[in-house]
Amino acid sequence: MPKHHIKVSPSILSADFGHIADEAKRVEDAGADYLHVDIMDGLFVPNLTMGPQMCAAINRSTSLFLDVHLMIYNPYDYVERFVESGADMLTIHFEATEDVEETLRYIRTCGIKAGLAFNPETSESMIPKYLDKCDMILLMTVHPGFGGQKFMPEILEKVRFTRGLCDQLNVRAGGITPKKGDTLPPFDIEVDGGIDNSTAQECIDAGANVIVAGTYVFKSPDMAEAVLSLRGQ
Repeated sequence: MPKHHIKVSPSILSADFGHIADEAKRVEDAGADYLHVDIMDGLFVPNLTMGPQMCAAINRSTSLFLDVHLMIYNPYDYVERFVESGADMLTIHFEATEDVEETLRYIRTCGIKAGLAFNPETSESMIPKYLDKCDMILLMTVHPGFGGQKFMPEILEKVRFTRGLCDQLNVRAGGITPKKGDTLPPFDIEVDGGIDNSTAQECIDAGANVIVAGTYVFKSPDMAEAVLSLRGQ
């Protein structure tokens, strides 16, 4: 895979929620590309986090791209609320809805990017159908729902498969196949769970270009240095 900019998306779930606005600003000042916002409903995953109002509060405190990860059932019903709250991308889970294509289409119709996430146990055979219908594939490298889990190295093969498929089909940013002479950035493949500078490099080598990290960034004594290290710099 050719060299390109690695996007770092620190997960606000690992921040100090008593100073959430300051934490979001700290991520921005550290040079991150995105801010990853995990939304959990206590049903699709066994944990509860935040809703649209908290997302809106985070949005007011930073100009960073809000990478909102919906770990919830029936995500279609919540698209408008999170769009209004300032989400720049909504990522839904393949396993959480029977209307995957329609939900992705609706998100894009609202004028923001659409991502599609896959749990570790979901077969990569489902990925090809959706490459042209979303802007990013998120491959979970832990079971979703809790921070602090150990990275699952077996997911690296899924990352290689997805990047190889994009290269084979010449699928680029936004699920677009460029016309002759057009140059587009690579299709976004995101990884999330158990990421530090070492596992990030493994994921990058396999073909990922969007790196989510929570504890590693927020607990680092130097957040800017942690962001750079996730890019392999």
